[in-house]
Amino acid sequence: MLVHSRGGRWATWTVFFLLFLPLFALPLLVVVAASFATNWSGAFPSGFTTGHYDAATTGDSLQALTTSLVTALTASVLALTVGAWAALAAASLKKRGKQAMDALFVLPVAVPSVVVGLAILVAFSKPPFLLNGTRWIVILAHTVLVTAFAYQSVSAAILRLDPMYEQAAASLGARPSYVLWRVRLPLLLPSLNAAAGLCFALSMGELSATMMLYPPDWTPLPVQIFAATDRGSLFTGAAVAVVLMGTTLLVLLAVSRIRTKASYR
Repeated sequence: MLVHSRGGRWATWTVFFLLFLPLFALPLLVVVAASFATNWSGAFPSGFTTGHYDAATTGDSLQALTTSLVTALTASVLALTVGAWAALAAASLKKRGKQAMDALFVLPVAVPSVVVGLAILVAFSKPPFLLNGTRWIVILAHTVLVTAFAYQSVSAAILRLDPMYEQAAASLGARPSYVLWRVRLPLLLPSLNAAAGLCFALSMGELSATMMLYPPDWTPLPVQIFAATDRGSLFTGAAVAVVLMGTTLLVLLAVSRIRTKASYR
């Protein structure tokens, strides 16, 4: 704890339980409760059933979960590749060049994601880059939206690197490509894993741009949740949301274990 006095610690915990816990944890707990409920006539859902999870883990919902996983994994790999490469390239540029690179990659998150979706829809609805109506336009949109976070994470990690490692390798005759693959990237591995997890989580929950672009045969899970709640199936939508949260958390836990092992290497 950063607060060392006993009174300060009690005040910190009090603020946490009275402010942050209701704001962040309580809404999620209500969603979990609704996924098991049979009715909702008061402040909180009531009744108990597991039947909503039958619809949430079979049929269209299961297909939507698979779609979200494939989309998020593909977008994360592409975003990490492009973002890391751009961050490494920007680190060697002069101040103005780096500022221009930063502005380019931050632009998609500086505007509403629905604007990014519209721009991609307009840009890729005619030959020679006709992606409208295919899964690739959804994957492209997710990649564009999450690449900024990969770029920023890797850029921040590069600034923290000690240049003496690279200088020592170069002084021993290592070629630039060897320094990159055997010195620089291994040192950046924990940050790369963290960026991959962030990109995956953001892609799994992306809705605004996806609503403008997804074809009928490539419906991600957030769209399925929106459709369920829109037609009045609130409890089924809550169950699908819990499946989405659980899947995302499992993947993030796996990534955190990889990141922890990488930090000890």
